[in-house]
Amino acid sequence: MPFMFDPALSCQADGVSFRLLAPNVYFGRSDRWIIPEGFVTDFATIPAVVSWAIPKLGAYTEAAIVHDYFCSVGIGTGEISARDADAVFRRIMRERGVDLVTRWLMWVGVRWGAAFNSIRRPEWWKDIPAVLALTVLAAPVVVPVSLLAVGGRLVLRAASFVARIFCR
Repeated sequence: MPFMFDPALSCQADGVSFRLLAPNVYFGRSDRWIIPEGFVTDFATIPAVVSWAIPKLGAYTEAAIVHDYFCSVGIGTGEISARDADAVFRRIMRERGVDLVTRWLMWVGVRWGAAFNSIRRPEWWKDIPAVLALTVLAAPVVVPVSLLAVGGRLVLRAASFVARIFCR
């Protein structure tokens, strides 16, 4: 069993971040990481444009908590490299039974995120071939549906705006 985890969480005031009420301990093959009680996570950081495909919570929630810890603490302290943090994220998802497509799409997402983060960027170039190949493979499915989702959100916001005007 790779986790000792009490999923009791407390919602933060902003409604987006959550505080661990108990430690989350992950046992890897040769490593053990303890995400301490009180650590704040937002679970999976999913851009709204693709939330139709991958929700914020799922079988990957524990992996997302560990990854958030690595990105906010572990990389900065030298406990783990950004590249290894993203690889462990993918490995934990595999161990938790996340399907192949979802875990690779999420890995591509965190690798793209690393490209735009100065702390996580070192050695990003090593993954460019895989990231680009998987992005190109996913684009024919993800992009059209994402555009529809964005259009739907815009229509909903417009309808909300009109309703506010007429329902004052």
